[in-house]
Amino acid sequence: MRYTSILRVLLAIVIISSISLDAQTSQPVASLKDANGNSLKRAKTGHLTNYDESKVGTYILPSLLTLTNGQSVTDAATWLNVRRPEILKLYKDNIYGYIPTRAPSVRYEISEPETGLLNNTVIRKILTVHFGPDTSTTVAHVVIYLPASAKGPVPLLVHMTFAGAYPTKPNSVEPDLPHKSPFIELGPIDEIIAHGYGYAVIHYTEIEPDMAWSKPGRPVGVRSLALAQGQAEPGKQDWGSISAWAWGVSKMIDYFVADPSIDSKKIGLLGHSRLGKTVIWTGAQDTRLALVFSSCAGELGTSLARRDYGETVDDMAENFPHQFCGSIQKFRGKWNSMPVDTHMIIALNAPHPVFITGGTKDLWADPKGEFLAEVEAGSVYRLLGKKDLGETEGPPLDKPLTSGDLGFHFHTGGHAILPADWAAFLSFADKYLK
Repeated sequence: MRYTSILRVLLAIVIISSISLDAQTSQPVASLKDANGNSLKRAKTGHLTNYDESKVGTYILPSLLTLTNGQSVTDAATWLNVRRPEILKLYKDNIYGYIPTRAPSVRYEISEPETGLLNNTVIRKILTVHFGPDTSTTVAHVVIYLPASAKGPVPLLVHMTFAGAYPTKPNSVEPDLPHKSPFIELGPIDEIIAHGYGYAVIHYTEIEPDMAWSKPGRPVGVRSLALAQGQAEPGKQDWGSISAWAWGVSKMIDYFVADPSIDSKKIGLLGHSRLGKTVIWTGAQDTRLALVFSSCAGELGTSLARRDYGETVDDMAENFPHQFCGSIQKFRGKWNSMPVDTHMIIALNAPHPVFITGGTKDLWADPKGEFLAEVEAGSVYRLLGKKDLGETEGPPLDKPLTSGDLGFHFHTGGHAILPADWAAFLSFADKYLK
């Protein structure tokens, strides 16, 4: 009997230990799924994924139109000159970090135009971007497609993608890549060209690797080039990889605005998922952009972080710390103490238009939270004489909201830019780029 009691005690210890270990991992909890079969994850803080609207909880968003001294913002000048810089600083201090003064130099090379693509409707040229003094280390290739029939500068859609590089296959828009997979979300080039737009494609990790700083074999990126002699890694408030990608694409925009074949006043930027985060942050800083399309950006991108639904600040800070500055770690388990939320980063894009998408099968990104963030950002657009989303309830399914300067499409489907998203976005873009 005594040995049986001891065994029971030991079994209890093992069970308690396994529960404790489970609280230290963000991997899916094998035995736990919600009523719809969605896998649940437990962060090291102990937080378990929630997909139940009744358990979202209450939250108070930071005020967009109240200065840090408590004064209300009632005019465009106060927003642009005082409140907007305040919010930008809060994001740099706490979320995305600062660009170091040692950020690398940039040099450009442009190829001779290649003709004959898509039945002679497309001209292609390659922009090679060299970062830093050693032109062989960090190099990014931007594939630029332009309408062959253009009589002057054209609007340009700049697309950050997850795969792709220098194309070598002749007379085709499909890249031939000996060492990398093709673009995995290449847009409908024929439709984009038919709208009269140019289309530029950037592979994001050619700017900066998407991996933890300490991972062995880390390839060189722009953050490495900014380190001082003897410095092993970026400082706590230095740029994370999202800020590095945003900085890199802004350096490419430096080239685009000087290219006589491109209309410098009509440049749009788009990206999906973590690149949706990147483009909304780029648009918050780079006022040269004419519009931004952020697809399924989710947590710390375009969905409200204070909403306990899907991915959380805990998950992002634990699993993707390299994407943010070191200060993000202090908000694990303390989301309501953040001085910002994502309605503010959308508002920082004003007055240029923003188009956002979410999917019915992408609950991890909290599409309702994306919609609600955009609704909240509308107050700044109205203040600047622009139109808000036009809806406060919803979002409606498969019915794009594109009547205002904020657009939203809640598509049936998963975590992707779908053909219906492209159709809705191109219609939205026509209002500003045609």
